[in-house]
Amino acid sequence: MLTPAAGEATVGEGAPRRAAVIGDPVGHSLSPVLHAAAYRTLGLPHTYEAIRVPAGEAPRFLGGLDEQWLGLSVTMPHKHDVLGAVDVVQPLAEAVGAANTVLVTGSGAGRLLVAANTDVYGVAEAVRETRGLAARLAPTARAVVLGAGGTAAATLAALAELGLTSSVVCVRDPARAGGLLQAAHRMGVEVRLRRFTRAAQEIADADVVVQTAPAGAADGIAAGLGDVLGTASLRADQVLLDVVYDPWPTPLAAAWQHHGGAVAAGWLMLLHQAVEQVRLMTGRQVRVAPMREALSTALATR
Repeated sequence: MLTPAAGEATVGEGAPRRAAVIGDPVGHSLSPVLHAAAYRTLGLPHTYEAIRVPAGEAPRFLGGLDEQWLGLSVTMPHKHDVLGAVDVVQPLAEAVGAANTVLVTGSGAGRLLVAANTDVYGVAEAVRETRGLAARLAPTARAVVLGAGGTAAATLAALAELGLTSSVVCVRDPARAGGLLQAAHRMGVEVRLRRFTRAAQEIADADVVVQTAPAGAADGIAAGLGDVLGTASLRADQVLLDVVYDPWPTPLAAAWQHHGGAVAAGWLMLLHQAVEQVRLMTGRQVRVAPMREALSTALATR
């Protein structure tokens, strides 16, 4: 289905609205679980579904959104493409170079599509929760990011919000890191590129590590970490956030925890970015606990 179906009823205050996550693939997405739990908690009659939209088709899909829609969650491969298919790009999404949220505002001739990024919020909150952080990291803290895609760019923005404007980024292919370096320049963030082959050495003494590469890409780093640390332990306040949450734990997360470090699963980032999406789409703040419970139940059945 590539064109959203327009509703027949006139949208009024409290009327049912539509929302969805688009991507390809998208059947595995847990966003419907999170948003449905939020709507139940808020007492809202809205619906939320997962819609497969093939690569290159996001602009056409967005063109069919009307006032029946609250908005969209956007996953791969559309996070960059939607920026050119909306009326307004929020500054954070523009700086990151990717949007994971599209908001539908107004109606009729006054309808506007707005691109936003809540991945930044999700990363920052996942790190804060896992590290027990009330505000910002110490200026002397050291951060390492694994990967060079859109989530890596969002991570650099999240780390800047946490007080770190300089990070080491380990990549599999430096030639493909141009987009990330451009995003870092827009954000005023310093990046020092390293190859994945050096990642184990880089992360062993990092205060915060965020693994953003696809599932399996960082598995080799887990064995390397053991070689680097030997019998030494990580500190309990050294945090690894691995955005991969299926399967879980990843080899890297298991190795990090085995050596004493604190681990944040990717679902924690997913949870917090969805909380912010709900706020942006509905204008209402939702409690995190019911969404966390619904997500935990869904993960347990996988």
